[in-house]
Amino acid sequence: MKQDLRLNVLKARYSSGQTTPRELILALREQAERLNPDFCLFIHLLSAEELEPYLLALEARTPQDLPLYGVPFAIKDNIDLAGIPTTAACPAFAYVPERSATVVRQLIELGAVPLGKTNLDQFATGLNGTRSPYGACRNSVHPDYPSGGSSAGSPLAVALGLASFALGTDTAGSGRVPAALNGLVGLKASKGLLSTAGVVPACRTLDCVTTFTHEAAEASELLALLAQADPVDAYSRANPAWNAATSFGDVRPFHFGVPAAQHLEFFGCTQGPGLFQAAVERLQALGGVAVTLDFAPFLEAARLLYEGPWVAERYSVVGDLAQQQPEAVLPVIHAVLAKAPQISGVDTFRAQYRLQQLKAECDRLMAGLDCVLTPTIGRAVTLRELEQEPVLRNAELGYYTNFMNLLDYAAVAVPSANLADGLPWGITLFGRAFTDQYLLSLAHHYQGGTAIGRAARHERTRVVVCGAHMAGLPLNGQLSQRGGRLLEATHSAPRYRLYALPGGPVQRPGMVRVAQHGVAIAVEVWELPSAELGSFLDGIPAPLGLGKVQLADGRWETGFICEGAGLEGAQDISAFGGWRAWLQGSAT
Repeated sequence: MKQDLRLNVLKARYSSGQTTPRELILALREQAERLNPDFCLFIHLLSAEELEPYLLALEARTPQDLPLYGVPFAIKDNIDLAGIPTTAACPAFAYVPERSATVVRQLIELGAVPLGKTNLDQFATGLNGTRSPYGACRNSVHPDYPSGGSSAGSPLAVALGLASFALGTDTAGSGRVPAALNGLVGLKASKGLLSTAGVVPACRTLDCVTTFTHEAAEASELLALLAQADPVDAYSRANPAWNAATSFGDVRPFHFGVPAAQHLEFFGCTQGPGLFQAAVERLQALGGVAVTLDFAPFLEAARLLYEGPWVAERYSVVGDLAQQQPEAVLPVIHAVLAKAPQISGVDTFRAQYRLQQLKAECDRLMAGLDCVLTPTIGRAVTLRELEQEPVLRNAELGYYTNFMNLLDYAAVAVPSANLADGLPWGITLFGRAFTDQYLLSLAHHYQGGTAIGRAARHERTRVVVCGAHMAGLPLNGQLSQRGGRLLEATHSAPRYRLYALPGGPVQRPGMVRVAQHGVAIAVEVWELPSAELGSFLDGIPAPLGLGKVQLADGRWETGFICEGAGLEGAQDISAFGGWRAWLQGSAT
């Protein structure tokens, strides 16, 4: 059974004596051992003997002594943990470090306990999580999709309830793409805020250590604890005072950029445009003003990452091994790095000059904005699609992420909704360097602020919707803006008739239970924080209301029903079997 390991919940459990670090960590280890064959998330799961020093050290301390007392965390296996092999998903490259990476050492000193080293795309080259000799990491929610990469195993450890948070790295989106695919918050802080000492470089000038958490508030807490200048990291930067912490107070009015329509790309995902529009409306409801943004220079900068000389920077780490032991490096990694040896110094400087021009242009475009909103990915790709076209599909995943570190921006990926098949879908908020805590504050409110942050599983209500509130349809924002999440797409029991109600401007259906001649109606089951149910109900006009709806499997859930008296002038559309089908049929 998956446990609630959020930082505040775990601290309360320890403080009340409900459990101890030893009891919890060893139980999580057993659970991880059972899950690992299916998900391939750990390359090295610490044994009970390897965990013992960390657990023993905590027995002399209390939850009041250490901010992260007994908090389990996972570490991407290109980040050093003393005494445990670092592989970067390449056995021939593996070494055993004597010292932990700076960020790992900080966490252990704060009381956190490392559970293991997680799987990744080899040498952190990829955004999908399938490029590893240790196995492809499948998604935590839907088995047909990958977990995303390159930080593939780390988000799984959090999403599967094995760790409170996990460390990843991000050069081109590796801390954001997998966060989106697994319904987590992925913080890619400003370059240099989290030390990269003890991290196997991908592109040393661009690399960032990232965190995966359930909530933006947790990412904020971790950043405040870890953002310290590191004298052993030449790329480390001091954190300005204004970015040191956030109080998560009320949101002041703000302006956010939205890419111009011609630059929004969903790669054929039909649900993406509606979900993104709902995200825009959600930020507007928080007090934001949407400003159309010319996204062309951002996209040109993104292309430089793999079409320019930064591929040679990756080659500087992998090149010797790739030449001396070609079989040790996966073929797809060879393909990515193939042109690197031909890149000249002239090519490098020309690309740097162009990047600087693009940086100046992008900064000017953002001058009047507090942040920019984008989808995190345009379209989720399946494991089968990645197998058939690995380079193209991987490139599509980086459409909204590849430019971020090149342009020196901070970014946070935030869960936003679910696709019809249940796969998580998310957005990214990004801004200038050292706006990390501001972005996390917006993300916190976007997630629902304190009401969402404190809502336990039993404080959420399920709602069955059958019409305009379904994912991607005009009124779905009334659910998503209140922290609603899609749980499943299913059907009602065959006991209902469906009607298109008169009036508008937004067309609505009415679903009525009948004694005979009923049919099964396509519906969606959403989950809504109970505290938001009242305001949701206030927006539902007569003759609609909430009652009990029977689903195909016999369950009764709270859902939309229609009063019989409200059917005057309505059109019986039951033969279509659902609202979407009728909309499509009426449009043709």
